[in-house]
Formats: sequence, C-alpha cells, structure tokens
Amino acid sequence: MIRTIDIHRDDVMRLVDVWEQSVRDTHDFITEEMIDAMRPEVHTAFASMDAVVVYEDHDTITGFMGVLDRKVEMLFLDASARGQGVGSRLIQYAISEYAVDRVDVNEQNYQARGFYEHLGFEVFERSEFDEAGRPFPILHMKRR
Repeated sequence: MIRTIDIHRDDVMRLVDVWEQSVRDTHDFITEEMIDAMRPEVHTAFASMDAVVVYEDHDTITGFMGVLDRKVEMLFLDASARGQGVGSRLIQYAISEYAVDRVDVNEQNYQARGFYEHLGFEVFERSEFDEAGRPFPILHMKRR
C-alpha cells in the first residue's frame, strides 16, 4: 500500500533503517564513515519535504520517497522491495499526486540512472558536487 505519512519518531527510525540498507546495497562509493556522517542529515531532511510517501507490505515500510517542489528528493527501498515494482509505483504515485517532474541521481549510481531513464527521465544538467559539497557528481534529470 502506498500512502503519504505524517512523520513520527518511529517512522523516522524505520525510514533511516531503509535508507542505510539501501545506500549500502546500491551506493558502493559511499563508505561506512560517510553513512555515519550523513545519518543526521537524513533525519532532518524529512521535516523539509512537502510529502513523505511510504510503501508498506503487511504493515512494514519497505520503501519511501521524499518530494519537494515537484522533485523526488529521496527514494530508497528495502532489499526485499527492489526489483518488485515498488520504486516504479512510488514514482508513478509522485507523478500523479505531486506532479513530480525532476530527480537528482548520483552519477556513480548507474542502476538508479537506468531506473529513472526507463521511467521517462533524462539528464539535463550535471553538478560536480552533491548538495552538501561532497565530491559526488550529481545528474539532474527531468521527465520528457
């Protein structure tokens, strides 16, 4: 089930768990030390979102995304949800409910780039650094 949630402490803890697992599984260029340093940023990022949308399987959050100003700011899935259509369903929900038309992707995350291209997004710009100034190039994508 897909739904938009009001963030509570328990939700944040589960979302951060999903984020950590997903980053470890899909961002091999990010070290454990970087994950530790980024964790507080993830905790605080939820409050700035227009919407936090979760995918639940039997009352367990297995994926989530944050939407801000028609842009997917974050999309992370539990390992059990990857390859099951959950990410595609979340993006389709964001497009229909929040008119999402943009997303940023780490350049080194080839799987994510391919995922978004498959859903109709294309690169229109590249930044040398991420929003926090770290040397992780970002691909800015928009819907065709």
